[in-house]
Amino acid sequence: MNTLTAGMLAPTFTLLNQDDQPVSLSDFKGKKVLAYFYPKAMTPGCTVQACGLRDSKAELEALNVVVLGISIDPVKRLPKFIERDNLNFTLLSDEDHAVANQFGVWGEKKFMGKIYDGLHRISFLIDEHGKIEHVFDKFKTKDHHQVVLDYLNQ
Repeated sequence: MNTLTAGMLAPTFTLLNQDDQPVSLSDFKGKKVLAYFYPKAMTPGCTVQACGLRDSKAELEALNVVVLGISIDPVKRLPKFIERDNLNFTLLSDEDHAVANQFGVWGEKKFMGKIYDGLHRISFLIDEHGKIEHVFDKFKTKDHHQVVLDYLNQ
């Protein structure tokens, strides 16, 4: 797994959102984008992480940041997650994990003695010009939003 690092150009991508509409990174020129990769919609850790970002949306917007949640869930699962937890940001489906591969967040994982390939929980803050400004890879799901806000407010 070769995870992208700060200073690198973020890969351009287009994925389908919860409404089955294409969304591209280039749609957000002039804004910072928090592209956060999460393993699976509606699981406990992913829900806690998403709700923290939901509750921080006003603060993030005030700092010119748009949130894009990216998982390998099929498009049809995303609206259920948004509705169930009143999420107020865009979720994107990367079912074939092509974008996850580009960002270097798809790779070997270990869980309960099993080794398998999966999506790593890593977030990228992409600046207004499409460069990766910061990579968030050490956080607890319940603190993710605060770690991001602390970085942005420093």
